[in-house]
Amino acid sequence: MNDILITSFDMEVGGVERSLISMLRHFDYSRNNVDLMLYSHSGELFDLLPAEVNVLEESKPYKTFRMPIDQTFKSGKIGLGAARLRAKYKAMKSKSNEPGYRQMQWMWKYGLPYLPKLEKKYDVAISYLWPHYTIAEKVEAETKIAWVHTDFSTVDTDAELDREVWDQFDYIAAVSKDCRDAFITKYSSLQSKAIVIENITSPDSVRELAEDDVDNPMTTDKRFKLITVARLSHAKGIDQAVIALKMLKDKGYDDFVWYVVGYGGDEAMLRALISESGLTDNFILLGKKTNPYPYIKSADLYVQPSRYEGKAVTVGEAQILAKPVLITNYPTAKSQVIDGYDGVICHLSAEGIASGIERLYKNAGLRRQLAENCSRKNFHNRQELEKLYELIREGAGDAAR
Repeated sequence: MNDILITSFDMEVGGVERSLISMLRHFDYSRNNVDLMLYSHSGELFDLLPAEVNVLEESKPYKTFRMPIDQTFKSGKIGLGAARLRAKYKAMKSKSNEPGYRQMQWMWKYGLPYLPKLEKKYDVAISYLWPHYTIAEKVEAETKIAWVHTDFSTVDTDAELDREVWDQFDYIAAVSKDCRDAFITKYSSLQSKAIVIENITSPDSVRELAEDDVDNPMTTDKRFKLITVARLSHAKGIDQAVIALKMLKDKGYDDFVWYVVGYGGDEAMLRALISESGLTDNFILLGKKTNPYPYIKSADLYVQPSRYEGKAVTVGEAQILAKPVLITNYPTAKSQVIDGYDGVICHLSAEGIASGIERLYKNAGLRRQLAENCSRKNFHNRQELEKLYELIREGAGDAAR
């Protein structure tokens, strides 16, 4: 049996967390013992973890990374609280457009001396969510793998600090070829370590969950329904979606309604923008939903207005449900959609989104064709796990030697 460790933050509702659950549900437990280290045992998806997975006991020092800074001090973790304050101050002084990424890196870097090491040695250790410090610094394993879910060429990180961490991994698994290409554009010296292991999809589960009876206002809404499932953050471009819908309304399209399933730090800003744009009845934030699939099923068009992505889990899930999809032309978009066949790629701007929606609204035949092509497509990709098993076998072989 191979001993495997996987680390991640928590099981809050999100694409990364759903992809982790899907991978764990398809894992071969006859050959592998899997320990899962979650920094916080929280989130609506926690109960969906397979029974075969051994969830390690919560560690109080690691849990602080999901607490407010003042609460970290109140919990008695003075060193970690000071590290968090130092990271926040440094990020505020940086000239980054998205200082949160750098703050996260520095938070971990400065907090390392106060974090315990794991006693058990593993054949393979997988860090499922950036910035990967735990596996790099606090775990002993024959093979270490870091997962990449985003387009790193567009993310403003401290590249030198990142490279120090990446260097401690044997493999860096990107969720798409374009995601890998973007990664090595930024970190060319790591090209030999970068591989592709796509998110494991479970079409049968998605279709089954889409039939759940949920409180869904979309079922009685007779307007042309757009849907986006995403975190409310700059990266996901929901602000661009609001502006795009305003443009369409100004052109006389009063029959559109845009529903968004998700939560995040931009909610207050988005609600203000929706109100200012006069879209209170047309742009509706539904909040956090454990099961987003009935909402996707009820829509006429799925839209991903992101500024950047690795490979958006929700786009693939919309395609599984045979929905026409529209995505912005972020750098990895072509790894997600074949333009004009199983979706449409529009210009990455509010104007581009508005134009793409208008085109698909007017062309019902194109929408039907996109949906039909998706319904004929085989979304099963369990073979991707074979790539991971090969790395596990290599790690176990190294341990035996």
